[in-house]
Amino acid sequence: MGAITGHKVVVELTYYGSETKKPEGKVVEIIGHVNDPGTDILSIVKAFGLTTEFPREVLTEVEQIPDEVERKEEENRLDIRELQMVTIDGEDAKDLDDAVSLTKNEKGYELGVHIADVTHYVRESSELDKEALERGTSTYLVDRVIPMLPHKLSNGICSLNAGVDRLALSCFMTIDNKGEVIDHKIVETLIRVDRRMSYTQVKAILEEPDSQDRIEFKEQILMLEEMGKVADLLRNQRQRRGSIDFDFPETKMILDEKGKPIEIKPYDRNVATKLIEDFMLIANETVAEDFFWQEMPFVYRTHDKPDPEKIEKLKTFINNFGYILKGDKETIHPKELQMLLASVEGKDEEALISRLTLRSMKQARYTPENSGHFGLAATYYCHFTSPIRRYPDLQIHRIIKDRLNGRMSKDRIEHY
Repeated sequence: MGAITGHKVVVELTYYGSETKKPEGKVVEIIGHVNDPGTDILSIVKAFGLTTEFPREVLTEVEQIPDEVERKEEENRLDIRELQMVTIDGEDAKDLDDAVSLTKNEKGYELGVHIADVTHYVRESSELDKEALERGTSTYLVDRVIPMLPHKLSNGICSLNAGVDRLALSCFMTIDNKGEVIDHKIVETLIRVDRRMSYTQVKAILEEPDSQDRIEFKEQILMLEEMGKVADLLRNQRQRRGSIDFDFPETKMILDEKGKPIEIKPYDRNVATKLIEDFMLIANETVAEDFFWQEMPFVYRTHDKPDPEKIEKLKTFINNFGYILKGDKETIHPKELQMLLASVEGKDEEALISRLTLRSMKQARYTPENSGHFGLAATYYCHFTSPIRRYPDLQIHRIIKDRLNGRMSKDRIEHY
């Protein structure tokens, strides 16, 4: 294909080689020259077999999806368009799949976590659904996102943009003054987000009395301040039970117009990002517990106890620094690891010991059985909050909606 030395290419193997002969293949695509901007990212896309374009039949289906919520949907759902709610995301976020609301009541607070009702548009076994399953998740690369769903959905009708009607699946939780969920309900809703807010704006409102953002968002200030209190209650409750918080700085790469990296800086993990994290975690726990006790087929996010041998190695290593882990290696409690991380905070060895602690733990997985989440010290946990970019979330939304609408027949249970 006219490839020259320095080109990155996609090769189809024609002969796998032997002990005496090297493999052979033919060039089927030239990605670009190794020095050209974007060639590195495209190489990753090709190496992992990621699909960047949507098939024609998927795009044909998407054309049939309306750009706005249809009027008939008002009859079938709880209309909460008058309820004050906001989305809080990064400045450059396009797929806004969660909104939050908060009101006070006689028992404490009613926290609402409202998630885009993606399954209303992504019907089971449709071409759109098959493609989403094939992709599994959206893929985030340094300079682009390869979405699980076409932009008309992820940035359009399924994105909870401010000032427009949207369909949602809402989890309302009554939270008492200790930070415990004492009641909840899950319901299909019709919502309208009041304001789209960024983490930076919310942080300024909660931490800077003279911030200009307090003027622009004066109608949201009271709710945001109450949200800050509730997030603190939820976080304290998690910490008391032993949840491990690995506060590693995630990195954001800044590129110039040619795609060359010019700066690497940490994402700011602040009061606003933690607030949303706390709300999403409690919604995920609440939904998982609800469906566990209903004995419904479900997809949990589970995190098993660490391997005893790895814990033993970690114990030996940290002893060199004068730290100890109490408890038996077979039955270690997450609180022990939480206390270890607290004791190394701010010390020279913090990064090293934190990373080794993380590596001594198992990876979280999606499973149909609920075995709890070790790292969060949670008995029940699932991923309910991102059906735009994670297929497992999409699937449990289907299960929830089948249950809510009386469709969970014996055949349907068998199907799941």
